[in-house]
Amino acid sequence: MKAIKPINRSNTSAKLGALPQPLPVRRALVEFGHDLALARRRRRYSQVSMAERVGISVATLRRLEKGDGTVAWGTVVRAMQVMGELTRITTLLDTGEDELGLALMDQQLPQRIRSKKTGPESGGL
Repeated sequence: MKAIKPINRSNTSAKLGALPQPLPVRRALVEFGHDLALARRRRRYSQVSMAERVGISVATLRRLEKGDGTVAWGTVVRAMQVMGELTRITTLLDTGEDELGLALMDQQLPQRIRSKKTGPESGGL
């Protein structure tokens, strides 16, 4: 894997500049960019061709492939569509597969459920 370079603050927005990226996030961005570049080359797309297909400049594509976290999320999704991998984005946080979320919901379930007594005063039969 490539070495992680420090964040270039001149390229980051004011909002992101105030909050430094954690190292695992930075590593994931760099790894995604590397994988995207590799997938592009395997499909024999030039940077110019890929940028045209995604609808971005070549400079933005280069930033994306270097792992720049300031590239818009919509650009990442369009790049995944061009690669034919859009379903991977749509299934990232599939609620049926969210083990932690389901476990937390299960903890909040009541221990037992009592049925309400029905009688003449409650209007029941």
